[in-house]
Amino acid sequence: MELRAEIVQSWRRAELSGLSPTSPADRLEVEDVDVRSRLLRAATPVLDEIERQLHDTGLCVILADRDCRIVARRYGDRSLERVLDSVSAVPGCRYTEETSGTNSVATPYELRRGVAVHGEEHFLDALKCFTCYGHPIVHPATGRLEGVLDITGLVDDSNPLLAPFLLRAVADIERRLLDGSNQAQQRLLAAFQAARHRSSAVLALGDDVVLANRAAVDLVDPADHPLLRELSRTRRGVRRLRLASGTEVEVRMEAVSVNAGMLFELAPVRPAYPGVARRRALGGVLPPDVEDRLRRSAAARRRVLVAGEPGTGHTAATAILAGAEPLARMDAADVPVRGEAEWCARLERLAAGHPGLIVLRDVHLLPPVLAARTARLLDASPAWFALTSAPVTELRGEHAGLVARVHRRVELPPLRDRRADIPALARTLLAGLHPDSTLRLTAGALELLAAQPWPGNLRELETVLADVADRRSAGDITARDLAAACPVSTSAPHLSGWEQAEYDAITRALAAVGGNKVRAARQLGISRSTLYNRMRALRITPNR
Repeated sequence: MELRAEIVQSWRRAELSGLSPTSPADRLEVEDVDVRSRLLRAATPVLDEIERQLHDTGLCVILADRDCRIVARRYGDRSLERVLDSVSAVPGCRYTEETSGTNSVATPYELRRGVAVHGEEHFLDALKCFTCYGHPIVHPATGRLEGVLDITGLVDDSNPLLAPFLLRAVADIERRLLDGSNQAQQRLLAAFQAARHRSSAVLALGDDVVLANRAAVDLVDPADHPLLRELSRTRRGVRRLRLASGTEVEVRMEAVSVNAGMLFELAPVRPAYPGVARRRALGGVLPPDVEDRLRRSAAARRRVLVAGEPGTGHTAATAILAGAEPLARMDAADVPVRGEAEWCARLERLAAGHPGLIVLRDVHLLPPVLAARTARLLDASPAWFALTSAPVTELRGEHAGLVARVHRRVELPPLRDRRADIPALARTLLAGLHPDSTLRLTAGALELLAAQPWPGNLRELETVLADVADRRSAGDITARDLAAACPVSTSAPHLSGWEQAEYDAITRALAAVGGNKVRAARQLGISRSTLYNRMRALRITPNR
């Protein structure tokens, strides 16, 4: 049988997840379902009407949420319930392609469009007895994927009218989502207006709405929204935090009904420090304390080792060190091109006569013999050197001996440890890419950027911004513009330090093996099922 291109691609994704056609489909993990969710509240009346219309047919309708977790089923004939139970198509089960292969719940979720899957087109043998059609449910106001609606029957019950029937139901659910969103916005507006009478600065954040009075507009930058949303996970209470401007504020926060949003009442406690405000105006990409250490080292012409993961700002750090002094750079990656003799000769010439800063980049890439020779040169030369390298904990042998010659060290933190800084950094990098442009990152775009793991650090962030800026030369850059390059949604949970380390290890392993989850599990030394469970818990969605 010749398969359609979209089915072939789906089968390939299932294979990369470690599935085979004979994989069992009756052992998938079942989780609790939030019966008060916005999707279920909107869909329940529609599902009840569908159940009435399907009476005495061999068809079933399945609803999955934005995580592709089945949350409801409706039947025309209860006999189909036992068949679906046997393949884990039950409420609480996450029915993605990585767990269930090609089907019309998982594949529309992947492709974000309607897909029919008939009989032999299913990847798992256990599902080949079904014919089905599924279609994504998209919120009309926000454009966000809210779930998938699927109609399923046995192969003998195939009917060309299944797709139009389901599309009408999807449209009804989407309309009810919009109505429910409007009601939530009204409740949020009422809470906002009430708070304006008792507080000077009031901000309300909903899923797709932001309300602020004049005092809040002056005080809170859109770059602060991700921090406030993260803070609001505690739901209510009073906290102190420092805004992007450097101003310290006391924040009183309160949830507004179910899923309506959060209300923030802000009171300044301490104004921005002049030094903080000055640095932010300059638009630096390094943490202020790192910049201060570099400037102090530059004033004393001290040798410095700048260590950190690739893309964390080595070039920016050495530029701060050099200041107005002449700057000469030598890159360890040039050794195979120039040859060791020529590379060493140039280094010796610079050490003998260069009046400013000499930067040796990526010294961890030097051949061991050359690293030892460079170490001896540092011992004998009074020249002003700066070295850049991978994190010091990763250095061994001659490379560890080389960096030991430099007693002042500056560690550059990875971007994942600077999540609160990401919105401001994104604006700085965008302004640097297009100084005369009117491009602006919306609050939603800033939140999406702040949610990403950024394994490539500042360099990866700059690349993403450069790409979207090339496609949009003016106006607002929205979350939708960034979606293709940002796989982690803003609904991902806040992670503890241990969970963040686990998240980083899994995402690095997946990236190293091209998304193959079987090989990633083997590399991590865990079972495939453990990897799937941790990916679900940490909301890891690898690039496809």
